[in-house]
Amino acid sequence: MSSAPDDALRLLSQRGRPTDPEALSSLMQGIAAAPESLSGPEWVELVDPAADAALTRALTTWRAELGKAASGLDESPAPITRLAALRAELQCRGLDGFVIPRADEHQGEYVPRRAQRLAWLTGFRGSAGLAIVLADRAAIFVDGRYTLAVRSQVDTAAFVPHQIPEQSPETWIAENLPKGSKLGFDPWLQTLDGHERFARACRRAGGKFVPVDSNPLDAVWTDRPAAPLAPVLPHPDEFAGESSAAKRNRIAAIVKGKGADVALLTAPDSIAWLLNVRGGDVPRTPFALGFALLHGDGHVDLYMDRRKVPARTIAWLGNGVTLAPPDDLAAALGMLGKAGKRVLLESATAPMWAATRLQAAGVEIVRDADPVALPKACKNEIELAGIRAAHRRDGAAVSRFLGWLTHESLGGTLSEIEVSDRLQALRQETGALRDLSFDTISGAGPNGAVVHYHATPASERRLETGSLYLVDSGGQYRDGTTDITRTLAIGTPTAEMRDRFTRVLKGHIALAMARFPAGTTGSQLDALARYALWQVGLDYDHGTGHGVGAYLSVHEGPHRISKVANNVALQPGMIVSNEPGYYKAGAYGIRIENLVAVREAEIDGADRRYLEFETLTLAPIDLACIEPGLLTDVERRWLNDYHRRVRETVALQVDDATRTWLAEATRAI
Repeated sequence: MSSAPDDALRLLSQRGRPTDPEALSSLMQGIAAAPESLSGPEWVELVDPAADAALTRALTTWRAELGKAASGLDESPAPITRLAALRAELQCRGLDGFVIPRADEHQGEYVPRRAQRLAWLTGFRGSAGLAIVLADRAAIFVDGRYTLAVRSQVDTAAFVPHQIPEQSPETWIAENLPKGSKLGFDPWLQTLDGHERFARACRRAGGKFVPVDSNPLDAVWTDRPAAPLAPVLPHPDEFAGESSAAKRNRIAAIVKGKGADVALLTAPDSIAWLLNVRGGDVPRTPFALGFALLHGDGHVDLYMDRRKVPARTIAWLGNGVTLAPPDDLAAALGMLGKAGKRVLLESATAPMWAATRLQAAGVEIVRDADPVALPKACKNEIELAGIRAAHRRDGAAVSRFLGWLTHESLGGTLSEIEVSDRLQALRQETGALRDLSFDTISGAGPNGAVVHYHATPASERRLETGSLYLVDSGGQYRDGTTDITRTLAIGTPTAEMRDRFTRVLKGHIALAMARFPAGTTGSQLDALARYALWQVGLDYDHGTGHGVGAYLSVHEGPHRISKVANNVALQPGMIVSNEPGYYKAGAYGIRIENLVAVREAEIDGADRRYLEFETLTLAPIDLACIEPGLLTDVERRWLNDYHRRVRETVALQVDDATRTWLAEATRAI
């Protein structure tokens, strides 16, 4: 048995910090349940803000041992016995079925290990999905990004895969739920909007959609991890560009303008932005899990585990923020009813649990968008300056990687994991990397056709000569979040590869060069990126662009560029990706992604206000994959101008060998 817990207790006692062994063990369980970032052991501060080297070593050893505890999340497909255990539990509770979303209480893309119920039950590791379990059948629903991945990760004899929107969960319920059945759901994991859709589907089938007091899956997941505890730290104004007090007053005015007295904030990135703090409870995304009530006077009640909020952060939050235990939220919602308050709630993301509590308390609910989302998306000048700096730094690291890969891949012996590890190491060498912004997608040959591919020792391939290699990666820096995809030829690409790559590039350039009237949405621009592919009967099954936060989530709303209708107009300061692609199943994948910022456009004689994009990402696009004859003079000029800018910016930050390679990689064509 390890001595690390005893060593830690002894060292704490010697430092005059007597600690309850049970409380310390619980704290360490939570710390171990949080993901380890690349920024070092900042979590030690939660145990002792002045920990010395000996105590840090003992705590680190203890955390590592706790982290080895099995939770069943790495098994894919998941054992069929889990499905049987869930069905038995449902039968005991008088339920005929249950809905298992890939979601936690906050409906974020990244969820803690404790909330990865869908992965535990099925083995599916994607960032979006949902399963429905009935007594005699079960289905799993994913979007176009995961149509290949779901079949490789899930036992399809147990869970029949369906692709959204071709088959929606609601339609499946209406067609498969037996009449008179009770389909259960966890009200913490079901949104107001989702509840309404599923309840209608159940009624069409002659059944009922019923809430549960506790999640039946949790009852059979016996080794479920603890709730994560990562330190909540100040995000200085030098990066934020606006004080938390100013933000709180600004957003409170928006809330009052919508006819509400209080806003319930359930999105952790909204809370992080509003309070100018960052955390680490979920992978690759620097925010802390919690809820907040923003009052009309700008005061915030923050419902968050105090154990993860150091004393210096409490001081940073100041008198305008009251920190309370998460369990106090229920009573607080009830008090709002007694006070006759009107509460703003975003029905697309807020849990049904909160709506039910508010309704029971007699609160008038104002259903509207999260009031933080749009202001957060429109970066201020300080944030934009930081984001540009992050991209210059990141572009140099990526360019060093591309130069290295061009040379080292000639033998065809490199593997997907060692290549992505090399890219991570080069980012870490900047000395500024806090973490990756998502798990790197490193796909060689056919694996590149899996849109959200995750390399494992069992699945990885070598970068073989004559193939394409796709790498989608990004970094989290205090001054900005990056996301870049490059597709490279390993050896000589085929004529078909060059044709498809160039058509993707034409779409990328068309979007990068777009000028559009103020009020235009991303949905109205999406076709620009697809046009060259459409002309030869090709397309891709993912959005063209997603919003990106400022040292926050790499996927941020409320704007996007997609076929899916979106009524949020693009506005100056918004960051969005430009990432058209093409994927030939079983052969190769192509994606070219840069991040761009929306800015004002100066057009002589314009009859109204126009906007355009500023390209932020700085790294070469593989010239070997381009068929020059498919490019127009305008497109060729854009590419040459972009590559000149990359060369002039990056060359000053890299070594001589990379600089020599860069000159060739960015030559004019």
